[in-house]
Amino acid sequence: MNTGMPTTAANSRYERSMVLLLSLSFGLVGLDRFIILPLFPVIMHDLQLDYQDLGYLSAALAFTWGLSALGMGSVIERLGTRRVLVTSIAVLSLLSGFSALATGVLGLVILRGLMGICEGAFTPTSIIVTNEVSRPDRRGLNLGIQQALFPILGLCLGPLIAAYLLQITGSWRAVFAIISLPGLLLAGYLWKIYRPLPAPQADRTAGTWLAAFKSGNVSLNILIMFCILTCQFVLCAMLPSYLTDHMHLETLSMAFVISAIGLGGFIGQLIIPGMSDRLGRKPVVSVCFMTSSTLVGLLIVSPPLPWLLFLQLFLLSFFNFSLICMTVGPLTSESVTPALLPTATGIVVGFGEILGGGLSPAVAGFAASHFGLPSILYVALSGSLAGLLLSFLLKEQALEPRRSRVREALPILPAPLPLKD
Repeated sequence: MNTGMPTTAANSRYERSMVLLLSLSFGLVGLDRFIILPLFPVIMHDLQLDYQDLGYLSAALAFTWGLSALGMGSVIERLGTRRVLVTSIAVLSLLSGFSALATGVLGLVILRGLMGICEGAFTPTSIIVTNEVSRPDRRGLNLGIQQALFPILGLCLGPLIAAYLLQITGSWRAVFAIISLPGLLLAGYLWKIYRPLPAPQADRTAGTWLAAFKSGNVSLNILIMFCILTCQFVLCAMLPSYLTDHMHLETLSMAFVISAIGLGGFIGQLIIPGMSDRLGRKPVVSVCFMTSSTLVGLLIVSPPLPWLLFLQLFLLSFFNFSLICMTVGPLTSESVTPALLPTATGIVVGFGEILGGGLSPAVAGFAASHFGLPSILYVALSGSLAGLLLSFLLKEQALEPRRSRVREALPILPAPLPLKD
């Protein structure tokens, strides 16, 4: 298991700098992924697309994200974390900028698919690097910080950023070009600052899927990720239609309610993973699933009051995004040796994205078409309840003891000479 870095003043500054850069980079991943949603009405009119095309765009990114993450373990072993980390965020930013040149749905689908490959490469690598630069007693907290900007930039501030840039530029193409610039800047800083640790010595089991599946909670984490993302992605994809078409909220009220997803996920990841450093992973995960299930149940019977729906959705994302962070982060990293960490992280992220991000919204869409829009909440509830049952099977891994700074050695005094009579 990764033992982290020794605690010195220099390493503490390095740790904080790296976590900040990784957090900003992952926030841009969220922005690049979700900013197309508020821009789509303009893109749809300009390129003569329809809502089915939006489904193709979402599915292309989700599936290539998952497939990329699945194979990223061997890529990291060959190229190293530094090259994968910097290249993935730089190429992602360029592809986001190239979206400004798209002339039809085919070009956008290809670009979104390529973006998914880059995001699928960056996600497990950034988790591995965060784990690498973190002290053991700060691992959960740092992973929460590293992933916290994904929902706030992608789901909460993203629509506002898109609307503002669209207003001042008058072109959705200009918006894509502008948001590509910060990623290139961050890639340069990561290349300059990141100092990767020497790769662990390879052994016969290093990097193999079978060895990763057999280690600790890894196979269970894949199922838990599927459950978490079933709840979260179904709500992200289908809840706007539920609020407007079933609850008859106005568009502005719906946007207010949906913004709770990003805000709750941001604050939750700053708090809950850090608490698991103190209280243990298993009890915190079980309580989060229990609370999530209760909140989905309340959402099913909730009246159409925007402030109440905002509060329920805020708390739901508060716990759900924290579950994502803990599952792909410390629950996985503390289950495997450093040699297996790239493979284990990749398969947990990859299978979770493919099943939870690709399959679950399709199931929810089928249920909505055949049984009505309220049925999507029962799909989300089934994910939370299944995750709660699986959380009871988790094996609590012993956290490494907190490290303290090395004290200066005390001078060795000579032994007193025996006195003679």
